[in-house]
Amino acid sequence: MGDVGARFERLVDIMRVLRAPGGCPWDREQTHASLRPFVLEETYEVLEAIDSGDPVQLREELGDFLFEAVFLARMSEEAGDFFIGDAIDTVCAKLIRRHPHVFDRPTGDNGTGLTSAEVVEQWALIKAREREAAGRPVDAPPKTTLSGIPKTLPALLRAFEVSARAAAVGFDWARPDDVVAKIEEEVREVRIEVESGALGSAERAEEEVGDLLFAIANLSRQLGIEPESALRRANDKFTTRFDALERALVSAGRTLDDVSLEEMEREWARVKADEQA
Repeated sequence: MGDVGARFERLVDIMRVLRAPGGCPWDREQTHASLRPFVLEETYEVLEAIDSGDPVQLREELGDFLFEAVFLARMSEEAGDFFIGDAIDTVCAKLIRRHPHVFDRPTGDNGTGLTSAEVVEQWALIKAREREAAGRPVDAPPKTTLSGIPKTLPALLRAFEVSARAAAVGFDWARPDDVVAKIEEEVREVRIEVESGALGSAERAEEEVGDLLFAIANLSRQLGIEPESALRRANDKFTTRFDALERALVSAGRTLDDVSLEEMEREWARVKADEQA
């Protein structure tokens, strides 16, 4: 553990060499904007490594993720804006500021006195105070509770964050059962659009489906479930089952084009039964 700083400095130095005259032409051509897809890609590869449960894969992907941060910071340093140490100082100060139950308690006191839920609520309140204290230019629009949530977040994750911020100031359903009732209401509205011929009113149908998805994101939050992770797992489960269905048909000398929906549904049911056996 003692040489973590030296290891980090080595990464920073490698990045400096890559961006220097005589370094790598590709690295030298990059900009903050051009790195956006790579940052996003590495983020999802970290998530995949977490889901895999493979520590070796996670170690590698975290290294790649860290490299993107150093890469971005190096370009900011070249522009005279800040260097990676400033970013580290910023996050350290933020963590201490947002954990007063840990860092501000008397010496020798080993208990926080807060539950996990209370810690989350305190974190949201501290963030709100920080946004208020930060001030803004005279002609800037007023800061709100939902200001600063990146629009580039995946839509389901943004819905989760939007509803969490609203809930932190008391705008929330009392119980998960209430959200389920809201979901049922939204399903009814989607059904109305479908039965009335939603294909001819795609904009209206899109709005109702969006409301349904937003309500589902709220239910996930109420249940303590991160919806992006839940949906990724559902995607993986469906993919695994459908691949098994298709392989079974191929092994029988058939293709998906050769079989009816009823036959596919029977094979699907068999695949599910095999999983539970």
